[in-house]
Amino acid sequence: MKQQDHLQIVPPQFAGQEIETEAIKELKDEADAKSLYYVAKKKLLDVNNWKKIAGTITAQFQIIDEKGKEVNREVRKGDYLRIDIPGPGSKEGDGYDWVLVEELKEINMGSLQSIGFRVRPNENPFSEKNETSHFYSKEATSSFIISRENSKLISWIIDRNLLPNTESGSLADKVRDVAVGVSAIAGLSKVQWQQLADGLIKE
Repeated sequence: MKQQDHLQIVPPQFAGQEIETEAIKELKDEADAKSLYYVAKKKLLDVNNWKKIAGTITAQFQIIDEKGKEVNREVRKGDYLRIDIPGPGSKEGDGYDWVLVEELKEINMGSLQSIGFRVRPNENPFSEKNETSHFYSKEATSSFIISRENSKLISWIIDRNLLPNTESGSLADKVRDVAVGVSAIAGLSKVQWQQLADGLIKE
C-alpha cells in the first residue's frame, strides 16, 4: 500500500488484481495546503464533473440517488454511480455500468485532514433482475481518497480484488464484461485513475 489509509475504508486485497494510483503535491506551508485540500475535496465529491477533471479518454459518471433520480450535487453514501465507459455498454445495465457508494468518511485532526469514499459493483437499480451490472465482480472495490498531511496533499485511488464479472445472465454481457474487465485490469483503469488523481489536486 503506497499511502496510509487514515479513514480505514480500503478493504484488504484477497483475490484478483489491485491497482493503486497517487498524486502528491508539496505546498509551501500548511495554510496553502489547507486551501488546496478544500478545493480538492470539492472536486472529489463532484463526481458528475470527473470527466472534465480527468480528460477525454475517461468514463462519464452520473450520481443517481436512492430513488433512482439523476442528481447534481455532492456524492453521498447510499448513492449509485452510473458509469458510461467508452465502448459497448452493458445490456443489463441499460448501456451503463453501476456501482454503489457503500462508505464515505472524513476526518479533521489538526495537521491531518482526509476525505474519501468507496464504491462496489452493483445491480442496475432500474432493473428487476438481481444481476451485477458492471464489468467487475462484486468482490471488487474502488476507493477515492484526498488527504492533507501538514503541508503535503495526496490524491489516492485504490482498486482492490479486481475480477471480471462472469455471472451476467446474457451471453453478450458475459463476453463484454470479461473483455472490458480484463482490459481494465491490464492498464486502462490505471491510466484513467492517474489522470483523475492528478486533476483532483491540480492548482
